Amino acid sequence: MVHLHQKSRPLRRAKSLQSSTDSQKDTIPTEDHEQMMLVQWFRRTFHDVRIFSVPNGGHRHPAVAAKMKATGVVKGVPDLFIPAWRLWIEMKRAKGGSLSPEQKDWIAYLEGCGYQCIVGKGAEDARAKVLEFIANKDNKN
Repeated sequence: MVHLHQKSRPLRRAKSLQSSTDSQKDTIPTEDHEQMMLVQWFRRTFHDVRIFSVPNGGHRHPAVAAKMKATGVVKGVPDLFIPAWRLWIEMKRAKGGSLSPEQKDWIAYLEGCGYQCIVGKGAEDARAKVLEFIANKDNKN
């Protein structure tokens, strides 16, 4: 019998065994982290060229999500845009990320409108693709 004046001890939870894929997921940077790293590199490297993010993803309160949808936020639009280069960048984790059907549709639409789009599998891959884009752009001029 427990008396009201006694403090109850918290229940101990059994430690669950993590599968190797769970522990690997924890060591792979998130898409947000990869995007932050790319944006920091870009702004240090290209001082006069603007890059900005499109606030599409993430978990939000339903009322905030409804307001954003009503004001024009659309699922699948790429994460970053560089207006001067007409370049859209969709970021994914270095391992495990894949494009949604909506993202594939937006990329096809934007390319049909004459924009360039790249998908970066992590910050390093995106950086390499940005540099390749610049090299190709410079060769055309």
